[in-house]
Amino acid sequence: MMYSPLYRLEQEFDRQGLKLSRQTMSNWLLTATEDWLQPIYDVLHQQLCKEKVLHGDETTLQVLHEKGKSAVSKSYMWLYRTSRGAEKPIVLYDYQPNRKAENAEQFLEGFSGWLHADGYQGYHRLPENIRVVGCWAHARRKFDEALTAVPREQQPASKPAEALCYFAKLFQMEQNFAPLTAEERFAKRLEQEKPVLEALLAWANTLKPQTAPKSALGKALHYLLEQWPYLVRYLEDGRLEFSNNRAERSIKPFVMGRKNFLFCNTPGGAQSSAVLYSLIETAKETGLEPYRYLLWVLERAPKLAETADEAWAEKLIPAQAPAECKANG
Repeated sequence: MMYSPLYRLEQEFDRQGLKLSRQTMSNWLLTATEDWLQPIYDVLHQQLCKEKVLHGDETTLQVLHEKGKSAVSKSYMWLYRTSRGAEKPIVLYDYQPNRKAENAEQFLEGFSGWLHADGYQGYHRLPENIRVVGCWAHARRKFDEALTAVPREQQPASKPAEALCYFAKLFQMEQNFAPLTAEERFAKRLEQEKPVLEALLAWANTLKPQTAPKSALGKALHYLLEQWPYLVRYLEDGRLEFSNNRAERSIKPFVMGRKNFLFCNTPGGAQSSAVLYSLIETAKETGLEPYRYLLWVLERAPKLAETADEAWAEKLIPAQAPAECKANG
């Protein structure tokens, strides 16, 4: 994916002698998305909510013409995806005008299970049937930041460095347990990681009263202890992951694209972007070449829809794509 915005494509086509306006290309994308891609997205959404383990994240987006909001205000692109071991990997983006918790609640209606997320409090206001799993990569990042606040010559013997030793042990064990089955991983975590977690918690509780709350170390300790119930929730099931890096990797393509197109013009355009990114990233996760997959979809969708088959979109999800759509096919 080259993340080329329409105005750049317009300029490139013009240099090649093709007069094709960005408005025309925008209309093509909006129409194709609404007519043929949105129904496939909706099928994937239904399938996603049947999973037991998901990952979530969100990032900002600027939408210029949004009712009741100024052009410089923040909107959000939310990300939800399947976890390790899912039979059909699914990556879905969802545009929303704000960061309110009810956006996640509405999108995940019908879902019951574990949701990996960062420390954003909105996730913690989700219904009880959604158990939020904290991210140890986020917790470690706080102590990395605290370490950089310590003079270099004092860093090896510092408290942040001490904390990072605990993290290093945990991350190393997770790496060792990665090839195991979920059942084996569950048992190994309780046997080997739980004692390290208990030692880390005791260390943090002892140190916190002695640490200035507004210092970098104080903030790291506060985050660790405040998030502790969610951070240790990965111990509940061997299918759960130690971090939410999977979601962070999946939201990165949109972040890279945003650096190029900068903003969306309308909410409709933002949602169309969400659908397109969803099918492209889900195709990639399924081992497909996105261009071949989308070409296959757009060639077949109109014909299937004409047959009045209500399940036509289900036949076009990435998991149903033929070998000709494979990345190395």
